[in-house]
Formats: sequence, C-alpha cells, structure tokens
Amino acid sequence: MEWKILGIIAAICTTSSFVPQVIKGIRTKKLEDVSPAMYAFLIFGFSLWLAYGIHLRDVIIIGANVAAMFSSVLILILRYKFSRQK
Repeated sequence: MEWKILGIIAAICTTSSFVPQVIKGIRTKKLEDVSPAMYAFLIFGFSLWLAYGIHLRDVIIIGANVAAMFSSVLILILRYKFSRQK
C-alpha cells in the first residue's frame, strides 16, 4: 500500500472522529461533560501539527489538522454557548 493512501485514510479517520460529538452537541444542546482543558490541548497540538505540515508542504497533514482544529473549536464554542443558555 502506498504511504500517501495510508496517510489519507488516517487523516479521514482522525478528523471525522469529532463529527459525532458535534452532531450530538447540536441535537442535545448538552456539552457540559466535554473537558475544555482537553480540547484546549488538542487545539494546541493541532496547531503544532499544522505548522509542521506547512513546513513540509504536506497537504494531507495541513488539511487534516485544519479540519480537526475547526471541529475542536466548534465543540468548545457550542459548549460555552449551551452552558450560558441555562
């Protein structure tokens, strides 16, 4: 198997793993169990991976980490939005 295909599959799996949390949060409007500290560390890690991908000019690393950062930020925004509505 070509390594680029493996990288694409890995990027799709890890990036799409946030989608169920986003959907559940939007549907239930309950995200108080989501740890803001964990997502803050994730966003920091994704930003470092993004910088690394930009340095390597690797579109797979860049795309996966932009999407993962977006999803993580969205989850945090929804968490704070829903917690303020109570």
